[in-house]
Amino acid sequence: MSKVIIRDAVIDDAQTILNFITELAIYEKAEHEVKTDVEQIKESIFGENSTVSAFICEEDGVAIGFAVYFYNYSTWLGKNGIYLEDLYVSKDKRGSGAGKAILKHLVKKAYDEGCGRVEWSCLDWNTPSREFYESIGAKSQDEWIGYRLEGQSLSNFANS
Repeated sequence: MSKVIIRDAVIDDAQTILNFITELAIYEKAEHEVKTDVEQIKESIFGENSTVSAFICEEDGVAIGFAVYFYNYSTWLGKNGIYLEDLYVSKDKRGSGAGKAILKHLVKKAYDEGCGRVEWSCLDWNTPSREFYESIGAKSQDEWIGYRLEGQSLSNFANS
């Protein structure tokens, strides 16, 4: 593999980020769930009130992957953490070390900033990713059950 570069995403990367989001959704069999567009990405990631950041992974000047993350907080640790929302590497570049490079870049950022942890979720059927995460020492949080309010349920509860 040629040398990969991990850099902070800029607003001109919005289309590239959308392309990766779409590729990731296809991989996760959820393409129909992608509702965002380039303008929303520009606003949500790069807008004045954004709480989200992104990295682009490039090989020979070509984007081959990305990560989107945001800061969270642990009341028990009394420290910020980073939540990795998405990490994706193009299909033809998987297994090349690009995903590990992106994750290491994010973990180093968290460590250098004094964060207490880095967290993310992985689909239970995504065995290659789960094996990769476990190989670097990550532990699954099987005792926790994730919950979500979205769409009509979000609206119903907010307005009840």
